Amino acid sequence: MNSSDKPNPVLLVHGINDTAAVFHKMAPYLTQRGWTVYDISLLPNTGEAGLDSLAVQVGDYIAKTFAPEQPLDLVGFSMGGIVSRYYVQRLGGIKRVQRFITISAPNNGTWAGYFHNGEGCCQMRPDSGLLYDLNRDVEMLEQLNFTSIWTPYDLIILPPKSSQMPIGKDVQLPILFHPWMITDIRAIKAVAKALSEPLKSDREASAKQNRQLQRTPERQKSPQHEHNI
Repeated sequence: MNSSDKPNPVLLVHGINDTAAVFHKMAPYLTQRGWTVYDISLLPNTGEAGLDSLAVQVGDYIAKTFAPEQPLDLVGFSMGGIVSRYYVQRLGGIKRVQRFITISAPNNGTWAGYFHNGEGCCQMRPDSGLLYDLNRDVEMLEQLNFTSIWTPYDLIILPPKSSQMPIGKDVQLPILFHPWMITDIRAIKAVAKALSEPLKSDREASAKQNRQLQRTPERQKSPQHEHNI
């Protein structure tokens, strides 16, 4: 799963009006397959608080829970995907997160953000300054394994394609409802697959080594002389 064949711990970050309990199907599935799974309940979870302040909660939880040298994998659902992005892109998470998965996250905003005037909801609108800031240097996520999982039938992320990103892997699933994206077995298996992928850094190092081997000419054998002493 990573360069040492030992899976990283996985942190699950929920969406708006949810708690860590929303991962009641995903967490056991991953645990049964060898991952050590952690989750966090963000407060407040109503969209009132800024997503940047919720990201600080994620950063504090990680600092208190894991040793400084411990890499981890991060999964963010819906609002939790943007909260997690802020942690990775603005709070130093890029230095320790190795696999990052967003599930039905409004990476480019959602019209549903106009239904509520809380700061967090405003930050999930398509024209928000926070999303503009995160998307202007989204290429930094190419340093790690990034995957966006989404459904074209989403009625919370509007338009659904807002979950798509110009980098990383794009996984589209025909799942009917937004909440099912963390309970449907197809989505859960997609998360497990993304968490099982070899690290991008390991793949690049292996490819570089292979290219070097291909360019290295074989050593010429010295001619054999029967009468040499």
